Amino acid sequence: MNAKTVAYWVSTAIVSLGMAAGGFAHLTHQPPVAESMNHLGYPMYMSTLLGIWKVSAPVALLAPNFPRLKEWAYAGVFFLTTGAFYSHIAAGDTAGAPAPIVVGVLAMVSWALRPDNRRLA
Repeated sequence: MNAKTVAYWVSTAIVSLGMAAGGFAHLTHQPPVAESMNHLGYPMYMSTLLGIWKVSAPVALLAPNFPRLKEWAYAGVFFLTTGAFYSHIAAGDTAGAPAPIVVGVLAMVSWALRPDNRRLA
């Protein structure tokens, strides 16, 4: 395996694990998620929607084939992470802001390094 392939799979694995874990926490309304949603000023029903989106992303990113679905998943991760970053900054929460940006950058790395069979023709 070459360095590009390793970097792709490592970045994709980190993004997928982060999205899946965060999605599970949102779907099950874990106390830290509820506190964060309250702090950011979002209603709890948004947590369920975010959880569905977050759990769907790794499924799309890791499944073979479906390059168009992968493009949408990458876009969704980008929107989720930049939205989370902005929400934390707007709420004055600078401590929570870096994590979404790290995941967003890793998603862009994964997207840029994806193999030809995972790209649109």
